[in-house]
Amino acid sequence: MMHRKITLFLALLFVSCQFSLAQNNRLTTSNTIGWYNYFGTFKLSEKTGIHTEYQWRRNDLISNWQQGLLRVGLNYNVNPRVLFRVGYAWAETFPYGEYALNKLGREFTEHRIFEMVQLSHKEGIVDISHRFMLEQRFIGRYSSANETTEDGYPLSNRGRYMVRLQVPLRGREIKDKTAYFAVYDEVLVGFGENVNANIFDQNRIGILLGYRFNKTLRMEGGYLNQTLQLGRQINGLNVFQNNNGFIINANFTIDLSKPKD
Repeated sequence: MMHRKITLFLALLFVSCQFSLAQNNRLTTSNTIGWYNYFGTFKLSEKTGIHTEYQWRRNDLISNWQQGLLRVGLNYNVNPRVLFRVGYAWAETFPYGEYALNKLGREFTEHRIFEMVQLSHKEGIVDISHRFMLEQRFIGRYSSANETTEDGYPLSNRGRYMVRLQVPLRGREIKDKTAYFAVYDEVLVGFGENVNANIFDQNRIGILLGYRFNKTLRMEGGYLNQTLQLGRQINGLNVFQNNNGFIINANFTIDLSKPKD
């Protein structure tokens, strides 16, 4: 039953995104991006932990800012296959590329509250995870060009779904001193009030090579594609960014639940 629901959800998202992307009334631009990310999990007990991350997102590979994202959360593991997380995120988005996300061409701050559930399972040698996330986004806006700082933070809602598959490059499981291959796709869709006609927000595709050094450290890097639709039109046309580049992830897991010797 769960697999049927996931399949239906994926199909609806795919149809929605294909409908949006198939429209001819659009402008398309591209950027070369580099995302350099830290993810840290601090295990407090068998079931609870603290999640931390910082994403240093750059345009022109590394030269200029695209976005800075800080996220913290509280984890609760129901069992090894089901993880819940709630938390807060802060993002600073900068003007970059041919068409800035902000219509005034300014940077803006965003505060988010989020709720997440991740379901994991294994099929043969393939580890599969499904991540569902809801975000309540308070996005900074300027009421006029005369304002020098944001004077409003209207609420916007967004739903996200990511599927990730990874396989070891040797053996049947990813363990210490094991290289692996991973691929993921994530769809982001806006809904509710303060969302313009363009409910499709982004699609992200990653193709990665990784290495698990030990239980504490995993490193991975590879190719990233980000298809992003601006939340506004220019001359009556929808604006899409097709951003391609590199992504590097450093993943740390620190077990604080074990008593010190």
